[in-house]
Amino acid sequence: MPKLWDETMDAHRRAVRDAILETTVALVDAHGLAAVTMSQIAKEAGIGRATLYKYFPDVQSILIAWHERHVAVHLDRLAHARDSADGPAHRLEAVLRGYAHLTHERRQDGEIAAFVHGDQHAVHAQRQLHGLVRDVIAEAAAAGAVRDDVSPAELADYCLHALSGAGRLPSQAAVRRLVDVTLTGLRPAG
Repeated sequence: MPKLWDETMDAHRRAVRDAILETTVALVDAHGLAAVTMSQIAKEAGIGRATLYKYFPDVQSILIAWHERHVAVHLDRLAHARDSADGPAHRLEAVLRGYAHLTHERRQDGEIAAFVHGDQHAVHAQRQLHGLVRDVIAEAAAAGAVRDDVSPAELADYCLHALSGAGRLPSQAAVRRLVDVTLTGLRPAG
């Protein structure tokens, strides 16, 4: 097949897949997980049921795929924040502020959040996030910007647990204060 054809088909498949994901989330938000059928998704997405089943076997797998895409976008944003900052301390701060901001904006409750966060793929996503935070902490500790009397893995746990509270805060100002307090806890003793 010519390259242009391959690129066009790939773009079409991505567009169909994206339409399925977004349609499913909108339907589940509006009607609840138990009420949404594959037929409804196909109709609302403007595709045939047979086409839908070529992509996904059921509603739950669509929601998992949506969450995986969502997590990948968030991890890319955090990696970009890390890579755009200058120096280990600034990279750490950029990642923590980025994570707190994403946490503040994400779905905190509802049926979709309960479903996707209970799945095994969420454990993998959490490990990826933990690894990213642990690595920027280790780099900052090696540069003397972060305490070294606690392992980077434990400090990553501390940061992620502390900043998970950003989702319940009323404002961005409160989120900034939470990040500042968390960063203070990372400073070297003395």
